[in-house]
Amino acid sequence: MNPSVKVIILNWNGANLTIDCLKSFEKVQYNNYEVLVVDNGSIDDSIIKIKSKYPNIEILELDKNYGFSGGNNRAIDHIKNNSTDLVIFLNNDTTVEPDFIEKLVEQSKKMGDKHFYGPKMLYADSPTQIWYAGGIVDLDKGIIEHIGIREIDNRQFDSFSQTNYISGCCLMTSFETIIKLNGFNELFNMYAEDVDLCIRAKAQKINCYFVPESKIYHKVSASLGGQFSYKKIVKKMISIFKLVKVHRNILKAVWVIVLMIVRKLKVKRYEDD
Repeated sequence: MNPSVKVIILNWNGANLTIDCLKSFEKVQYNNYEVLVVDNGSIDDSIIKIKSKYPNIEILELDKNYGFSGGNNRAIDHIKNNSTDLVIFLNNDTTVEPDFIEKLVEQSKKMGDKHFYGPKMLYADSPTQIWYAGGIVDLDKGIIEHIGIREIDNRQFDSFSQTNYISGCCLMTSFETIIKLNGFNELFNMYAEDVDLCIRAKAQKINCYFVPESKIYHKVSASLGGQFSYKKIVKKMISIFKLVKVHRNILKAVWVIVLMIVRKLKVKRYEDD
């Protein structure tokens, strides 16, 4: 029998996105999975809307918005007494291919289920264009990047490979591993929590693997006004500051922010020329 998989989908005032995500699960082929929707204190009637479309989906209703880390951690606590072999953390602004779970599980059977696994992630509005094909992390330079981002998918990243981090947009590991790591660090309430988790995992010899045969589609930053929104840039910089402070020191964190601002200004100057 295939290992059991629990898919955790966070929702916050995003009923339509979550419903689209759940709709894509109607074609998922894997025969031993369950979905848990975690509502982060929505005020837009999300729960009513989701239940009206999917009355059999389990919904964990939280009393307020605990952010990405806090919401997922409360989901982990919720399923402790009815645990699962594997857990997938999935953004609600995604849709999935029918075999995306199956392909992730196949690799976990080969490499060991204690590790982290992530699929190829493509832009939902441009499904031949890559959003994530592995991750690069250089804390000393404040660089956290997706491999292949915005490139046309010509199968140039179709090799199963070890990578620096798996995007929290879709990350699979064993339930035992996520418990061992004490879940997500709630210092990070949006952005960099996935990188922090992967850095802590690496220290315990838990690897990150990119699985290109598994595919999902991401409506990038729909809740924050698009992938280049000012709000998103600010939130990312704050999170990277926290990340470098935690894993290096505060002086390095300040220096990294200076480097990031200089890089942003150079890009803007180039665009304005």
